[in-house]
Order: sequence, then C-alpha cells, then structure tokens
Amino acid sequence: MNVYDFDNTLLKGDSTARFFAFCLARYPRMWLDIPAQAANGLLFMLRLRKKQPFKQRMLHFLALIGDVDAAVDAFWRKNLSRIKAWYPPRHRDDDVVISASPEFLIRPACAKLGIRCVMGSPVDKRTGRFLGPNCHGQEKVTRFHARFPGARIGEFYSDSHSDDPLAALAERAYLVRGERLLPW
Repeated sequence: MNVYDFDNTLLKGDSTARFFAFCLARYPRMWLDIPAQAANGLLFMLRLRKKQPFKQRMLHFLALIGDVDAAVDAFWRKNLSRIKAWYPPRHRDDDVVISASPEFLIRPACAKLGIRCVMGSPVDKRTGRFLGPNCHGQEKVTRFHARFPGARIGEFYSDSHSDDPLAALAERAYLVRGERLLPW
C-alpha cells in the first residue's frame, strides 16, 4: 500500500487554514472571534501554546457554524480542484491518507478521490474539541500500526520532515515540493 500526507502533499495548501478562511467569508459571526484567534496565534508563534491546544482553540470557530457538513461540502466543491496533478495517475485502491488535519474535513475530499482509508486528527465537528491525540509525527506511526498491524508501506509521500517516522517505515519515501517528487 501507498501512504500519503494530505496538506501540501496531495492538496495545494493547508485544508484547515483554507477552510477557516472559507468559513470566515461566509459566516459573519466568526469575525467576533478574531481577537481571540489572533491571541491564540500569537501564543503559538511565541511557543507559549503547544500545537494541539492551538489547533483546538482555532477550531472553536466550528461552534459558530450551523451546519458544518454543508460547509465542508461547499468547501470541497470549490477546493477539490487544488489536488495536485501528480496524484491521480498514481491512485491505487489501497491508498491510505494519514494527516494531522481534522478527519471530518479531509474524509469527504478523499472519498471523492477514491481513497477509502483516511486517518486524521479526531475532532468534534460541532465544537472543535479534540477527541484524541493530534495525528502528527510519531502519532501517525502509532495510528498506522493500530489500523494495519504488520503491514508494509510501499511508497510514502509527504511535504514535511515531521513525517520522518512514517517515512522510515516505507520501502520508498518521497518529499513533495509543489508538483515535484524528490527522494526522501
């Protein structure tokens, strides 16, 4: 099987950041939360807030959206064209996506691409609260082994060295830079 990261690997850009901006343009109530979002971002940049609490506070905007499923559907109707051109010719039925993005957000896009196995960060789409660990770094390896005990990764693709632990499990690993695939 081949395993892929999602943001900046299969998708041009970061799906969570793009979804936030998409919703900000459509749900005016979100603007009331901008000062708190800015403070959250500053605390993260100053390394006074860790990644998972930062992401959870950022995802609090979901509580301001009535129908999150409808928003996600509208988002992917507009953004699915951002899937990088190198992926569709490589698609296989046993492809796996493992991403730090919220699973509820990336699962619909993966379904449209024919990717049935999707592992992302477990986030409550109504509140933005994490329901488990952020699916990042070593946690991706933990999640992979839990889902596929003893399985081997043929090829692994990611844009980030934070995925070194997962790349180390692959027979071949590729660093994605735009549309270019470079040896890990």
